[in-house]
Amino acid sequence: MKPPAPLNHIRSFEAAARHLSFTAAAEELGYTQAAISSHVRALEHYIGRQLFHRNPRSLKLTEMGEAFLPTLRPALDQIDHATEAIVASARNRTVVVSCPMSLAENWLAGCLAEYRRAHPEIEVVLHGTIWEDLGEQAADITLSIRREDDRLHGGIRLWDDQLTLLCAPRLLEGPQAIRETVDVLRHDWIFVLGRQEYWHSMAAALGIDSGGHDKALSTNASNIALELAATGCGLIATQRSLALTYLERGLLAEPFPGIRPPSPWTYYLFGSQLSKGSVVRNVRHWILECARSAFATPPSAV
Repeated sequence: MKPPAPLNHIRSFEAAARHLSFTAAAEELGYTQAAISSHVRALEHYIGRQLFHRNPRSLKLTEMGEAFLPTLRPALDQIDHATEAIVASARNRTVVVSCPMSLAENWLAGCLAEYRRAHPEIEVVLHGTIWEDLGEQAADITLSIRREDDRLHGGIRLWDDQLTLLCAPRLLEGPQAIRETVDVLRHDWIFVLGRQEYWHSMAAALGIDSGGHDKALSTNASNIALELAATGCGLIATQRSLALTYLERGLLAEPFPGIRPPSPWTYYLFGSQLSKGSVVRNVRHWILECARSAFATPPSAV
C-alpha cells in the first residue's frame, strides 16, 4: 500500500494555490521559496499529475489542481482544529497549585504525591511561596495562611489548627530532661518572625511566665525553625499541621502532648475564578479530602 503524501507537501500546495505564488506561500509557512517549489513537485510526482502551470512570473492551477484544492481546505482545517483541541486538552490537564513553602514541604507534597499516583495523566505544578499576594496569583488553586481576624471571603478553611510545643527527642532524656512545664524556661526558644505570638499563646497554656525569658533564636522561616529544633538548639511553638511530618519521622517530640492551644493562624484554600474545569475541581476535592483525613476536622467556607 502506498504511504500517504507528507502533510507539509500538501500544506505547501494549498498555500501556493491560495496565493498563486510560491514566494507568498513560503512567507506564510516559514519555508524558502525553493522548499515550497520542491514540496509541490514532490506532491505532483506522488499524484502523477501536474498541479500548476508554471509561467515565468505567475502560477496557474491546472484542472487537476483546481479539483484538488477544494477538498484540501476543509481537511486541513479539521486537522488544525483537532490539533488545537489536543493542545487545549493538554493545557487543561495541568493544574497549578500555589502554597506557602512550609506547608508545601511538610504536608502538601505528600498529598499531591498520592494524587499523582492515583491520576498519572494529570500534571500538577506546585509553586512554593514565601510572601504571597492573592491578587497576583495565577494559580488554579491557592493555599494561603491567614490570621483568624484577617480572613478573606471565598476561602475554605482546611482545618482548625492547633499550636504544639516541640523539641529534639534527646531533650526528653537524662537528668536534665524536660519533665515539668517550668523546665521549658531552661532552654532556648526558637521564634519565627511574624509568628512570635505563638510563644505567648503556648506559655499561657503551659502556665509559665514568658516575660523574663531571654534565651531566644529567631528565623524568618518555619522550616528553618523546625530544623533548628530538630538539632537540639531549643524548643519551638508552631502549628501542628507543620509539625506532623517531623513527629512521624521521629525528628521532634512533644514534651506535653496534652497542651495544644488553638492557633491564631490557619490555612485556607482559594480557587481562581478563571479555573473552573473538572480537572481543577478534582484536584481541589482531593486536597480537601486529604485535609479532612489528616486532621479530622471538616473544612468550612468563610
